[in-house]
Amino acid sequence: MAFGPYRDTYQLFSSVPLPPLQLLRQRFPRPRVEDIAGAVVEAIESRNLREQIRPGARIAITAGSRGIANLALVVRTVAETLKHYGAEPFIVPAMGSHGGATPEGQREIVESLGVTEDYCGAPIISSLEVDLLGTLPNGLPVHIDRAANAADGIIVLNRVKPHTDFTAPIESGLSKMLAIGLGKHKGALTLHSWGLDGLCVQLPEVARFSVSHAAILCGLAIVENAYDEVAEIACVPPEGIGGEPERLLLGRARALMPRLPWDELDVLVVDEIGKNISGAGMDPNIVGRMRWGPQKGTAVEATAIAVLRVTEASHGNAIGMGMADFTTARLYEQLDSQSFYINSLTAGVIALNSTKLPPIMETEREAVAAAIRSCGRPDLTQVRLARIKNTLSLEYLLASPANLEHLRSDCDIELLGTAEPFYVADDNTLTPFEHILRSYA
Repeated sequence: MAFGPYRDTYQLFSSVPLPPLQLLRQRFPRPRVEDIAGAVVEAIESRNLREQIRPGARIAITAGSRGIANLALVVRTVAETLKHYGAEPFIVPAMGSHGGATPEGQREIVESLGVTEDYCGAPIISSLEVDLLGTLPNGLPVHIDRAANAADGIIVLNRVKPHTDFTAPIESGLSKMLAIGLGKHKGALTLHSWGLDGLCVQLPEVARFSVSHAAILCGLAIVENAYDEVAEIACVPPEGIGGEPERLLLGRARALMPRLPWDELDVLVVDEIGKNISGAGMDPNIVGRMRWGPQKGTAVEATAIAVLRVTEASHGNAIGMGMADFTTARLYEQLDSQSFYINSLTAGVIALNSTKLPPIMETEREAVAAAIRSCGRPDLTQVRLARIKNTLSLEYLLASPANLEHLRSDCDIELLGTAEPFYVADDNTLTPFEHILRSYA
């Protein structure tokens, strides 16, 4: 018999009550940069790069696979500034194994994020070819994108944020972009093969080695607030990559992270996961399910998690669905197995949970019902359920009435309207968040 979704021939779900849902609005601290382009120029000018760049110099700018706020505008402004200095900038997709570990796939990803040659005014050079810069004293080889290494200079551009799978002084940011992003598939595979030691200890060492052996001009760091907006743009000197300046940026990013307003849930429904949302598809800093070590203090403890679909920007890479307990036939049909597998195998030990296949339900309603039935709550009418669009969008969320008395005391929450019947359409799909919010506009 062909493998496929569960068919509810035993009528397990028809009797499962879906709770009414209350729309909530969370408020978080909201520092933000109003003039993105101006802040980019100011940051670059602070490093006096004009004096370091000769006319006609070819300068590589990194562009990753994440849905970073205003990424295309930032890249374009960097390119325009470099051209104003007389340089010839070009864009390098820097994302390890993403995009199916192919030049075409990686180019497609950056273009889907708005980083196109027409918009940014700079060519995109996408290749998986790398140079070996050398080896660390422990024997770990250090690789770098060949086109970037042949340039006269490299600007390492990335968001700085807490990593989804480990805790360390340096997590996601400039060091990771340099060591794994610019290391391309070979570099990513090598570093991940060292497991947690490779990420927690060796990653900044690789970055510092790269700085000393390649023409790194600076790191351009983006810190976001809880609303997925740019909160800070900082230009880090090459010697600061993998060091104290990057560590301090990580601390500021961690302080601005959003979280759910509960410590525990019976059921969490996540509408969408995706590589443009989190490297892990959905962020364990929010939903828990971290494989290594204790859960971070910002994570909720959810008994059952249902994930409904993967974003189009992920191009079928549904890494992270293994952290869910139930998913849908729709998500299963969206999978690009090659892209999914190559990212998972390259990530190695940190992806062992993220790539497992949860039970597949025929519809979104059944995925939610399966999570409710399985959550261990004897009286299903009292289920503590929350629904979110994704782990980046936590300003608005939906919650069952049983959840309202368990809100954390330190959260800033506004109740919008009154509880409404569970938002599900006639075809058993959940009403999109955008439609629900429009009804309250």
